[in-house]
Order: sequence, then C-alpha cells, then structure tokens
Amino acid sequence: MDEKSMGQQQDGQTSLTSSIVSPSVAADPLDYQSIQDGSQGQTEQKPQLKDYFRVFSYAAKIDIFAYAVGIISSIATGVTLPLMNVVFGSFVGNLSGFSQSSGDGDAGRLKHQVDKLSLYMFFLFIARLVLNYANKFTFRMAGIRLSSSIRLHYLQKLFGQSVHVLDSMSPGYAINTITSTSNTLQLGISEKLGVFFEYNATIIAALVVAFHANWKLSLVVISVVTFIILTVAILMPFTAKINNQMSQADANASSIASDALAGVRMIAACGAENRITQKYALFVNEMKRHGNKMTPLIALQFALTFFAVFGCFGLAFWFGTKLYLEGHLDNFGTITVAAARQFLNIIDAPQPNQGRLKSPEVNPEKDIFLKQVTFAYPGRPHIKILDSLDLRIEAGKTTAIVGPSGSGKSTIIGLIEQWYSLSEFTNSMPEEHGSLIKSSGNISIGDHSLSEVDLKWWRSQIGLVQQEPFLFNGTIYTNVANGLIGTRWESSSEDQKRELVIKACKEAFADEFIDKLPMGYETPVGDGGTKLSGGQRQRIAIARAIVRQPNILIFDEATSAIDVRGEKIVQAALDRAAQSRTTITIAHRLSTVQKADRIVVLRQGRVVESGSHESLIAIPNGIYSNLVHAQTISLGDETKETSIERSSEEDMETIIQPQKDESELIIKNAPSHSIQKHTRSFWKSFGRLLYESKNSYYLMILIFIFTACAGATGPVQALLFAHVINVSKYTGSKLRSESEFWSGMFGVLAAGAGISYFGSLSTSLRNGLLIRSKYQKEYFESTLSQQMAFFDQEEHSQGAIVARVASDPQRLDELLGASMASVYIAVFSIVGSISIAFAFGWKLAVVSCCVVLPISIVASFFRFKYELQFERMNNEVFAESSKFASESIAAFRTVSAFTLEETICRRFETLCRNHVAAAYKKARWATFLVGLSDSATIPCQALLLYYGGRLLANAELTVLNFFVSFMVALNAGEAAGQSLSYGPSAAQVTTASNRILDMRESRFLDKAGANEEIPGSDGGVRIEFQDIHFKYPTRDVPVFEGLNLTIESGQFAALVGASGCGKTSIISLLERFYDPTEGKILYNGIDITELTVKAYRKQLSLVAQESSLFHENILLGVDPSTVSDEQLHQACRDASIHDFIVSLPDGFSTPVGSRGVSLSGGQKQRISIARALIRRPKILLLDEATSSLDPENEKLVQEALERASKGRTMVVVAHKLSTVRNADVIFVFGDGKILEKGSHTELLERNGVYWRMCKSQALDA
Repeated sequence: MDEKSMGQQQDGQTSLTSSIVSPSVAADPLDYQSIQDGSQGQTEQKPQLKDYFRVFSYAAKIDIFAYAVGIISSIATGVTLPLMNVVFGSFVGNLSGFSQSSGDGDAGRLKHQVDKLSLYMFFLFIARLVLNYANKFTFRMAGIRLSSSIRLHYLQKLFGQSVHVLDSMSPGYAINTITSTSNTLQLGISEKLGVFFEYNATIIAALVVAFHANWKLSLVVISVVTFIILTVAILMPFTAKINNQMSQADANASSIASDALAGVRMIAACGAENRITQKYALFVNEMKRHGNKMTPLIALQFALTFFAVFGCFGLAFWFGTKLYLEGHLDNFGTITVAAARQFLNIIDAPQPNQGRLKSPEVNPEKDIFLKQVTFAYPGRPHIKILDSLDLRIEAGKTTAIVGPSGSGKSTIIGLIEQWYSLSEFTNSMPEEHGSLIKSSGNISIGDHSLSEVDLKWWRSQIGLVQQEPFLFNGTIYTNVANGLIGTRWESSSEDQKRELVIKACKEAFADEFIDKLPMGYETPVGDGGTKLSGGQRQRIAIARAIVRQPNILIFDEATSAIDVRGEKIVQAALDRAAQSRTTITIAHRLSTVQKADRIVVLRQGRVVESGSHESLIAIPNGIYSNLVHAQTISLGDETKETSIERSSEEDMETIIQPQKDESELIIKNAPSHSIQKHTRSFWKSFGRLLYESKNSYYLMILIFIFTACAGATGPVQALLFAHVINVSKYTGSKLRSESEFWSGMFGVLAAGAGISYFGSLSTSLRNGLLIRSKYQKEYFESTLSQQMAFFDQEEHSQGAIVARVASDPQRLDELLGASMASVYIAVFSIVGSISIAFAFGWKLAVVSCCVVLPISIVASFFRFKYELQFERMNNEVFAESSKFASESIAAFRTVSAFTLEETICRRFETLCRNHVAAAYKKARWATFLVGLSDSATIPCQALLLYYGGRLLANAELTVLNFFVSFMVALNAGEAAGQSLSYGPSAAQVTTASNRILDMRESRFLDKAGANEEIPGSDGGVRIEFQDIHFKYPTRDVPVFEGLNLTIESGQFAALVGASGCGKTSIISLLERFYDPTEGKILYNGIDITELTVKAYRKQLSLVAQESSLFHENILLGVDPSTVSDEQLHQACRDASIHDFIVSLPDGFSTPVGSRGVSLSGGQKQRISIARALIRRPKILLLDEATSSLDPENEKLVQEALERASKGRTMVVVAHKLSTVRNADVIFVFGDGKILEKGSHTELLERNGVYWRMCKSQALDA
C-alpha cells in the first residue's frame, strides 16, 4: 500500500494488593474527539457506576434468573454468620451463668445447652453449604455467559467501525480489552458480585442483631464502619490515579514487546537488542516508580482498617467489619466499572452511516466515478492526499493506477472499499499545525453514491489482493474458501466449494507448491501466514480474491512478492480473471500493467496523465514514458524484436522450476528445536530466586519481622477476647477496672496491628515490585537473545511470548512479594495460635490439631485444586477465543474487504459457547467445594463447643482457658485455610520461574574464545561459502547440500531465481540467524562462528522484503552521540525519504506508529533503507529492498545504493531484474544450487536461464 492513516486485572481480585501487583485496566487511548459523525461528536466518557449496570443489559433471560437466584442465596448466606453470633452469644450467656455456681445440676444443664447449640450450628452448616453452592454456581455461570456475550458484542461493534477507529488506537488496545480487561470485568459480574451481596448482608444482619441487643454498641459499630469508609474514600482516588498510570506504563511496555517480537529478525540484524531492551526497561521502571508511590497509600489503608478492626470492642461489630474488610468492596467496584467503561467506549462509539441500496437497485457492472475528491487522513488532517481528483473507472475494463509513493494510489482503494469516508472524522479536529483539510467530493457506482449503497453487499462485489496480504491461522483451503463468504456459493456443498478453491489456486499458480506439500490443501499456514513465503502468501491471497468471482477486482501490488516465472503466469491468470470485469490495478512493476485498457498516472493526488500504454509511451519526456524507460532491461538486439507478448509459454516452462519451496516455506513436520526445559521444584525455584535477590535482603528481613508481628495479632486478639468474656464474671469496681484494662490492651493491640500491617505491606509490595521489574526486564532481554529457531515454533507465537513476558514476572511477585507476606502472616498466626492453645488447654488443642486443622486443610486443598483447574481451563479456552479475536482484529482490513465480520463473530460465538459448556461441567464440582470449604468452619466450631462444653462441665477446663483455647483454635484453622489459598499460586509461580530461568539459560552464546576484534575491511569483505549443508531446525527438507559460493571484496552480488530456491536462506546464514549444519562461511578468511555475533553483525546491515519499523519516531532511534545530524540527513537523502520527512509537521520527531502503520509501504521501505545506510556497514544485505518502491523512487534509491556500495560488499536478493543489471556478479539459483553466474552482459550472451528471465520482464519501450 502507498498511504495509510498516520493515526493508528489480574483476576480482578478485590484486594488493594492486586491493584499494584497486576494493573490490567489500561487508560483508554482512543481519541474520541476524532471519532465523530458529522457535526455530532462523542467524546470519551469517564467510568461511571451506570456503565457497570449497563453490562447486565446484555444478559439473556436465563442469566437474569440465575442472577436473581444468586442474589437471594448470597443474601441468605450472609445472614447465616450473624445467626452464628446469636448462637455463640447464647452459649456465652449460659457459660457465664455456669461460672457463677457449681453443682451436678448445673453441669447437666450446661451439657444439654451445648448439645442443643451444637445441633443448631450443624443445621446452620447445612443451610450455609446449600446456599453457598447455589450463589457461587449461579454467579459463576451467569458471569461467564454474560462475559462471553459482551465480548461478542464488543467484537461485533468493533468490526462495524471505520478503519480509522482501529488506526487511532494505541497498539494492542482492542486486543487487551477483549482479553485481560474482559477477565477483570468477568470477575466483577460473577463471584465478586455474589461476595458483595453476601458481605453486605452480613454487615446489615450484624447491625440488626447489634441494635436488637444494645443500640449504644450499635452506634459504636456504625462509627467504626464510617471511619473505614472515609479512609477508603479519601485514599482511593489517589491509588486509582496511580494505578491508572501503572496500567498505562505496563501497556506501553507490552506494546514495545509486541513490536519487537514481530520484527525480531530485524532487531537482531541491526544489533538493536540493547536499545529495544532499554526502551522496554524505561516503561517497566516507570511502572515500578508509580507502584512505589502507591505502596505507602495501600499500606496506610490496610493499617488504618486493621487498627479499626482490632480497636473495636464487641463481637457483632468485630465479626461484621472483619468480613467487610476482607472483601475490599470499594476497590472492586472501581476496577470493574473502569473495565466496563473500556468495553462501552467502543460499543457506544458512533457507527459509520451505511446505505441500504443493493442489487437490483445498484448495478455493480456500472462505471465507478470519483468526482472532485479531496481527502486527508483523520490521523494527519493537515496533509492533503487527494486534491480535487476526478477519475472514471470504466466498467468491464482494466484501469491501472501508477505513480510515486504517496501520490494517492492506495488511498483510492481505501475510499472505494469504504474504509474511509469523505464526510466523517475531520470536522472538529484541533488545528495544531495549520489549517485543516476538509475531505469532500463524491464516489459513486453508476448513478448511486457509495454512501447510499449497502456496505457489506458492496464489499462482496469486490475481490481484493493487498500488497501485504494477511492469512488467517487455518489451512490453505479455509483461507481460500473465505473468499466465498458473502457470495452465492457461501452455502454450497463442501465438494463444490473445494472444486472452486482448487480451480482458483490453479489460476493463481498456487497449486504448484500446494500439491507438493504433505498435507496439500489442509496444510496450516500459521499466524498471519508465517509458514509460507511472501510469494506463496500472495498467491493464496490472489486465489482468495479470484474464487469469489467478483464483479470488481482490485490488485494492490498483487504480484510484487512473486518471482519472475510466477509473476508471468500469475499475471496471465489475472488478465484472464479481469476479462469482462471492472479491474483496478496498482503497480510499480509497469510490465504488469501495460495491457491495461487505461493507465492513470497520479502525482500529488491529481491525475497528470491518462491513456493506454501505447499512447502514454509516445509522449516525449512524459512521466509514464520515463518510468517505463527506467525499468527497461536491455537484451541487446533481441530487445527490439522481443517483447512480453512474444515470449512463449515454452520459454517460461524452461525457466527454473521452483524446488521444494524450502527456503521460505515453513511446514513443521520435523522435530521441534526448543529451549532446554528443566523441572525445578517449588523450593528449588524459591531458593534460586532468593539467592539472586541479594539486593533486597534488607527488605526481606523487614518483611519477616513485620509479618511475625502481624501474625501475632490474631492469636493475641483471641487471647484478649477470651479475657474480655471472662470479665463478665466480675462485678462492681473489679468489673470496671478489668474492663478498662483489657479495653486498653485492645487499644495497644490495635496500634501494634496498624504498625505491623503497614510495615509488612509497604516492604512486601516494594520488594514485589523490585523482583517483578528486575525479572521482567531480564526475561524480555533473554527472549530477544534466543536463536531464531526458537521463534519458528508454534508454541512461541508472538502473542504467547508477549503475554508470558508480562505475566510470568508478576507470578514472582507472589513468591517474594505481598502474597508471600500473607503466607508468612498465616504461618506465624498458626504457630502462635497452636502454642497458646496448648498452653491454656491441651485437650481442646489436640482436638483442634487432629480434627479442625485437617478439615480446614483438606477443604481448602480440594477447593483450590478445583479452582486452579477451573481457572486454567477458563484461561485456556478464553485464550483460544481471545487469540482468534486478536488475529481477526489485526486483519481488520482483510476482514472488512471480504465481508468476514459475521463469519468471524459466529466462530467467536461458537468458541465462547463451547467454553460455557466446559465451564458448566467444571463449575458444578468447583463451586460445591468452594461452598464446602467456606462453610467448614461452622461444624468445626460446633465440635469445639461440644467437646469444650463437656470439659467445662467436668471441671477439666476453666472458662478463661476454654475461651482462649477455643478462639485461638478457630484462628489457627482460618490461618491454615488462608495459607493454603496460595497453594495454586505456588504451582503457577514454579512454572513461571522455570520458564524465566530456562529462557535465561538458553540464550544464544558465542563459541568459547570468539573474537570481538574484527580485522579492518576497507574496500569490502570477501565472503566464501565452503561446502555448505543446511536445513532449517524446524524442517526436514535440506536447503543446501554442498553449496560453494564466493563473493569478492567490494562486489555488488545479486541472487536471483524462483521462489524457494534458497536466496533468502543465504541472507539468513550471512546474518547468522541460523548456522549451517556442515561447512563454513568465511568473512575475509575467518570462520564467522569464530567471531562474536554482536561484533560480526555490526559489520552488516539488512533491508528485508517486509520492513520492520518499531513504535518510535522517524529518527529511527539513532543515538545522537554516534551519528551526526548531517549523517542522518544524508542517509535519508540517499534513501529518497528526506523530502517527505521534512514536509511533515513534526519532521524527524513524527511517530511512525506500531510497525510503521502511519506510513505507506514505500515510505516504510525507504526508512528501512536509510536505517541500513546510517550504520555504515561493511556488508549491505538487501532482500527485495526496493520491491515496494515506485519506479521513480526505485531508480533514485538504486543509484544511491550503488553509490553506497563503493567500498563495501553488497548482496542483493531481487525479483526485479532491472535492479541488478549493474551487479558485478549475478548468481542464478535453482533447487538449492547455483545454475549460472556472471555479469548481466555475460549471462545474456549465454541465452540461458537468466536470459529467459530477463526476457519475461522486458518492456516494449
């Protein structure tokens, strides 16, 4: 393409800790001021509570019913705990009466009362278990179903937007929304919602009980709750703001990682690993800096709330507020509402106006008119792309559009496809750099404006082949069959579809390589078609366009990536397909358009020449005529007699037959080349990471001290509470003095709890951030240091690696950060509780250790085991649907061009539906165990009451000792369950740490003793391939078997041949992306494996066929200390990109967008060339470097490259033979061997393979 728009939680845990550990709700990057329809603009909205409630409008009736059942059962579940308080209060009353008298009668009555109360508690256990199961199952299933529904609705609305909306988003925004943000939202509309109702019901019921018992005590409860709410309300805005900044920094880091892994070969070639890693580290450090700001706020909030809990006197208040604090409901609401708003931003965004006209009102076989069309992209509204353009595209004829990069060729395609509108998005843009360009004019088919035509129907009439085609991660057959969607064959039988697909592939010359594949048409193509070469992807895309037999064909550089023989045959197929169809062709290779009925030459958005090839070539010094002459290949006398029309099929059949498509076809049947994996236990991983964290030992010591103090608060609180109950036996002044003393002790405990929790959280959170940021940077750096074979494997796809780089270091935080601090607190609490229990009543302590603790442990173990399995299944299935959605969003233009929106949404809906079905089976058991574990403390309390009551009745325990033992035993059981809640995290942490350590240990290392000093190579480098044997690590087909090749110092060497003959493999071997299995590659006589990779690659520069630009400015990330301004400007002049850059409002500071989305194909390629030249390499490698350039710029760049080649060795892979005719030596490859070599003139004189290749590309000038 030539132009594009310049624009382009953790599990929602409700704890404040999760906010700092895993920020997942990123700031909305959409510029909604630019998303406008006419005069009515819709600006970005801030998260509001109503957004959360709107989510439930997408629920089905069965979901509403499930929510109703869940709410009722949650409220009832919450009420059971205050009822427990009533039962416990009754027992305390009976016990107080017993303590004031003695006798067998009293002992009997006590036993009777204890038996009755224990039975009540058992009934409460049954009720709570049933209600717990009901509320957790219904909320979980309703939440999953509703989450699937809103994901689907989001995807549908997203595909209804104009291309501009996606271009204006920051990289990965839409993908992040449909993955991590949707997971946060799902938790907020499922179990956490049930917890909200349950805990609020508990608090309200506790207040009712308290008011009934003593209204004064109830006022105290209300005052403390008010204090807690005010604390949260004051601190929350600050933590939310900082959390948002953390999220943005985290998203920016993920964007850098995504771009880097997409262009990992170019990063290696440029030696840019350190620069990219440093840029990544900037955002990681920024995230850590914001996190450190939030740490004291979170610690203060916990300290104040725990101070309030332990400072509150009264059982009802203590128990109710404890539940309230454990839920952290306010934070849960804030995060979930933000997640909901992130979805609704797209759902509420205005949809482009769509017409309703279709056949028969609109005849697609009519002429297409562009009348007075003026257009500027929404992302750069001050730069005019089309300037009052008038153009008629005649029906049933072929119209070719040629011209320099940036002249508006691909913009015309975008407007015809209706990716952009002439009436949207530009009316209210801010005037930052000058006057705005107001898009205007009209595009029509026959007498109907395209704005009146039904959009899907219109696109179904068009077959599009883009310059950089996108294939979906499926088979070759399904990708071609996608072209049938929206046509009359969409519902045809499978046999008929397969027949049409095979026919289209034959016409597109794709069957030649498909038939040689082991799986034929069922061969997977990989993410984006990465398992196929560029030429093979192009042919599949052509077949996809042809198979729909459209009325209108659009070819945007459709043959740019195809070799000489393929181009000739495919062009013939395109010519046949274009017969009697309206065809629009954009091309830089003028040999492909000379048969067009009309050729339109554009310059600066206007038509400057128009006519047939013969009429335009006859214009003296005409623009088209000069472009043709620039591409003419001289064949001596033969040129005057031979043109393309006269080149026979027999000639073409004798041109090199493409071999097994080994060099670029990546069909992975061979054993996988993978990193060495080690299985380390949790303790081994823990010890390894602990040893490597020496810099934070001081924090760990402080964590240990503070968590020990915090762990002691539980058993001390139980001890104090037992003493408070025991005070009831006193009267008069003794009662007053005792109550004042123990109330004062509660105050001391409250102060101690506040200080210890503040210290433990502030130190552990800071330590977690330190560990996470350290390993996140190291993990990313290790990933970029892997061998290229690592990235060839399916399990190491770009999306998977980016997710792991972000999530695995977060897991380490759970090992050495705040989560582990919680485990320490629980362990200290267990030890303290058991010690106190044995000291005050060993018999009850034995029952506690032998019964209560095992029950708590077993219940928690099975609960979290099934929870882990459910979460793993949840992540895997939603990961599949999210991956599918992400791929579809990345291919937005392809999706819209082939009207695949409904098909993709149906597939996404099917994936979600399958997930819901699988989740239903898992949730039945998981939620039951969750309910059982949550209710298990009640029968434990009943058992302790029953046995303790008998010990009291038999005078084996005093009342004080009983209460101390009872309270600390319950505290120990609760702490044991809490510590086990991190068991699944330990398993995930072990897996994550193993991956991080394995990645580090598998980094590419230079051979021992490799030389960093490379001898001077003024005048170029002599390159020798000596008896090279090579095959790709993930393939079983040899590429070279005994290849010998020599390129002399300072030579301009060209590699030509059919697709799959091994040309690109030569580049890969020279760059040391791979090493040969046998043989040597010599650099001025030195084996390149004897040199360090870093030092060696500094001598090389690579310009690949598919340019890889990163999300930075046009300055190319150049270090000002190493390159002067003059060198930078000269490199850009040599690449013919300087004038374009300085014409931009921000010049060299203009951001290029993720992967260069803000630039046209030609502009990206020229920037890549400038990036290569500025490195001043000894060896310059060009792999189809000028394939995306128009003839005018191609000639200028070619001349600049030839000038730049002086004093250096240049190796060029090319399909356009006109670009290599001045080469010192040309190597003609075929079947992994050198068939011919020599200069252009020498090879022509042989009348061999090269001569026939030139003949097929020669223009009749």
